[in-house]
Amino acid sequence: MEVKEPDFFLDIDCQQNNHFGEYICGDVFLSRRIKEDARTIVVLSDGMGSGVKANVLATLTASMAVNFTVEHKEVQRTAEIIMNTLPVCSVRKVSYSTFTIIDIDDEGSTTIVEYDNPRCLIMRSHRPFDPGWNEITLDSKRNKGKKLHTCHFQARKEDRIFFWSDGIVQSGMGSKTLPFGWGRDEAELYVIKSVKNTPFIASAKLSRKIVNMASLNDGGSPLDDTSCGIIYLREPRRLLFVTGPPFDEKTDVDFALKVQRFGGKKIVSGGTTAEIIARELGLKFSSGLDMSDPDLPPTAQMEGIDLVTEGILTLGKVVRIMEHFDKNSTLGKGPANQIVKLFLESDKIQIINGTRINVAHQDPSLPVELEIRRTVVKRIAHLLESKFLKEVSMEYI
Repeated sequence: MEVKEPDFFLDIDCQQNNHFGEYICGDVFLSRRIKEDARTIVVLSDGMGSGVKANVLATLTASMAVNFTVEHKEVQRTAEIIMNTLPVCSVRKVSYSTFTIIDIDDEGSTTIVEYDNPRCLIMRSHRPFDPGWNEITLDSKRNKGKKLHTCHFQARKEDRIFFWSDGIVQSGMGSKTLPFGWGRDEAELYVIKSVKNTPFIASAKLSRKIVNMASLNDGGSPLDDTSCGIIYLREPRRLLFVTGPPFDEKTDVDFALKVQRFGGKKIVSGGTTAEIIARELGLKFSSGLDMSDPDLPPTAQMEGIDLVTEGILTLGKVVRIMEHFDKNSTLGKGPANQIVKLFLESDKIQIINGTRINVAHQDPSLPVELEIRRTVVKRIAHLLESKFLKEVSMEYI
């Protein structure tokens, strides 16, 4: 039976600010794509207090939430297990961590369970959408009287799910302008206004905007760890990444036509690969002179191709950039940085990996970075899927 491809992509991002004076965030965001189940699990946990202790507690909670949700699939049961496992503050008699768990599949079927985090906001057609929340009061001896909030609904393309920690809604508390804090209602109004002004804004930009506003409420020095995450079901942005010439020279024409017909942005990595495409399609191809990265050859220009770079050296650096990339990373203008930037701006990435052997890369006297292309590309594909939650398809020719 043919599997129907979803008509949306899950654009997921969570931006954070640390409590002022702390070097580590006490909120922890985790996400995992379960490819075989066509599901994505997203968790935000807020550890009590701030700094290292809060981060350790939140990491424990978030890790359990992801793993139990994968195993049990029933999110309510997962929440009960977590709350039975978490230590309880001897003074306040409350768990050391809060959590929000979102389990969404490729058809849009969505389940949310919250414990002590501010209520998620769901946007549909630029308006708040009420999925019908249920309140569950636990009656076990350890958690008697504690409340979970759950909902289940069918998400649609262009829906957004906002999940956040106390640092958002309590920002500004004690100030003259916001003595009781920003509050969830005012934060919701800010979100509605932002979405109306920029209806197709990416999750990373919108969540950063919200987190920055919370920081401004605190005078630029956040009084709590602050996190805002967004799941945006949007039209996929497609990218074709081509590296290496086809194994059989007789297929060069078909290979070039496949590149030409692709609807989306295109990257060609490798001089020989680029020359084949230019030759078979009759495209203008010129070498570049801008040495924006002293370690790599410059990019080239070709009609209809968004980026043309050298091959294996550039791909080796792409892997290193992706492995070390985090929320504080900034991308430069070099060829490898440009490839990573296009990767991050894309949702569905199709990779065509040519298998013609370049004998130069088998020379043991050359630098270690000159790994066989196939190995490097596999590492890139793995990082795109596991770390950046991109949908990747691979074709060897």
